[in-house]
Amino acid sequence: MLKIVTLNLNGIRSAVKKGWLDWLAHQDADIVCVQELKAQDADLSPAEHHPAGYHGYFHFAEKKGYSGVGLYARHAPQRVTEGIGIAEFDAEGRFLRCDWPGLTVISLYVPSGSSSPERQAAKFRFMEVFFPHLAALRDEARKTGREMVICADWNIAPTEKDLKNWKSNQKNSGFLPEERAWIARVKDELGWVDVYRRLYPDAEGEGYTWWSNRGQAWAKNVGWRIDYQLATPGIAGKARFAEVYKAARFSDHAPLTIGYAWP
Repeated sequence: MLKIVTLNLNGIRSAVKKGWLDWLAHQDADIVCVQELKAQDADLSPAEHHPAGYHGYFHFAEKKGYSGVGLYARHAPQRVTEGIGIAEFDAEGRFLRCDWPGLTVISLYVPSGSSSPERQAAKFRFMEVFFPHLAALRDEARKTGREMVICADWNIAPTEKDLKNWKSNQKNSGFLPEERAWIARVKDELGWVDVYRRLYPDAEGEGYTWWSNRGQAWAKNVGWRIDYQLATPGIAGKARFAEVYKAARFSDHAPLTIGYAWP
């Protein structure tokens, strides 16, 4: 069983203080993708660079205390690629690709547009340039037989099942019609599979991965499912279970673990 975890840390140092590395040590995970490091390379402790049993790889943002993604792996990859070749977004540390024989895993952090109209515009720009990148990845997978898993904070709830208050959020970033149409195209036109949704087509609240810090969103499970693993059909069909861990909180997001019968 290949266990892949994805989690938006909302600050790696903060998450570690809340026990994230202690939790990770007991998960028997093979690959762990993290987003929103909010740190630079020099800020990380040895345990944050390479937790026991793992190799660590990162794409840091140029701006201090902002964005950044990482990937921890039991077995060192053959190749590591940072960025997508678009300067605006590569400067923000949003994409990290690791390749093993026959398998690619990507840690991705899609911009949030909730803080301002300017950031929503940046999110739309990212969606525009990243769609052809997703198409190119799909084409590569088909030509080479390579399976791929993209672990991301997508910052988009795909359907009404994926957030509690969908009616009141239709004009808010993360559930805008344009955003939902884009993620639908990624799946329907390009063939990427939402693995959690494939396993649990009717799941609602149990699948939420993010909760606002306002009010009692966590206590009342007023959440959103915006963290998910999109995969090529071959490995998606090998998924056997998925779990959102909610027994403890390391971030305003929760870890999503998916087990694949791989190879």
